[in-house]
Amino acid sequence: MWGALLRRGGRGAAGGLRGLVSVGPPWSQVVSEAEKIVGYPTSFMSLRCLLSDELSNIAMQVRKLVGTKHPLLDTARGFVYDSRNNLQMRGLVVLLISKAAGPSTAELSFQHSMVSGIYSSQRSLAEITELIHTAFLVHRGIVNIGELKSCDGPLKDMQFGNKMAVLSGDFLLANACTSLAQLQNTKVVELISSAIGDLVQGIYYENSKSSENSLTDDIGISTWKEQVFLSHSALLAKSCQAAMELAKHSAEIQDVAFQYGKHMSMSHKLHSDLEPFVKESSSDTMAFSLNSAPAVLHQEFLGREAWIKQIREAQGKGNIMDYKKLREAIKAGKGVTSAIDLCRCHGNRALAALEHFPPSEARAALANIVYAVTRFP
Repeated sequence: MWGALLRRGGRGAAGGLRGLVSVGPPWSQVVSEAEKIVGYPTSFMSLRCLLSDELSNIAMQVRKLVGTKHPLLDTARGFVYDSRNNLQMRGLVVLLISKAAGPSTAELSFQHSMVSGIYSSQRSLAEITELIHTAFLVHRGIVNIGELKSCDGPLKDMQFGNKMAVLSGDFLLANACTSLAQLQNTKVVELISSAIGDLVQGIYYENSKSSENSLTDDIGISTWKEQVFLSHSALLAKSCQAAMELAKHSAEIQDVAFQYGKHMSMSHKLHSDLEPFVKESSSDTMAFSLNSAPAVLHQEFLGREAWIKQIREAQGKGNIMDYKKLREAIKAGKGVTSAIDLCRCHGNRALAALEHFPPSEARAALANIVYAVTRFP
């Protein structure tokens, strides 16, 4: 049943889950409607931290990077506007799954205040999740000084940008850890701490190049999925599980929440990897990662040697990559269609997890998020 769910129509979200491929609300509408369900816009979740004196001072210093190509500027712009890959998506999912599960039948050892069907501790957890995600986004903005070109800007500016990326990322992470301790739940602390460890390990794998060609890794799709779980899915999966623990739900419900977070975020990552290949408005010359899912699957079908040959043929003088030529080569193979199938497979597993929750607006919103990240032009 679930293997074909996203390829056909089905039941409405209020009474059950339906399949969806080519129709449905756009991402911005999905997020807007979900925010109404949880009680307030999640874009304000980390506002207390972002408006603090310490971070305001850092923001003033970051302005000095204007005119350079330091990636920390792109991260800062993303905080203001990023409608496609909404930076607050993880916290929003934590709030929605908290409301979808509802209060536990078990007696809580301490009283919580509930707003819109969500415990205050669960709202704090959503903020913590966003702060951790944002901290790692900022840390990803650190550039390799040894690989800089003259067109990237003065060396002293890029070094200054690296210092700001480290300091601001550490500040956000420290705030998240302080708030985590205030939840006073040992299991939740263990879950989120392990998720931070997973993030570090996943990013380490992303930046470790062991092959002779620095542009692409010699990995299969199973290894790719393991690495993506660590760097993209573990935080949301374990945050969803932690939200259930805060409400004292059973181990079974905690696992269901974990599975939804894991598979929805895997679909989200696959959808992001596929955009350069399926988005109608994308530029033919747009660069894309040669370790993205379509490229990894293309290599699996084609073979490592043939893939390296295609990469070398697409490299012109000065090792400048002809991404248009390489994109057409990947699209001519099975990599793109296989990545779409994999994205929908993870979407189906996320929808299957939702069936364990009673029908509600929150469950429907969680399903709509899956539909949004498994729909392609």
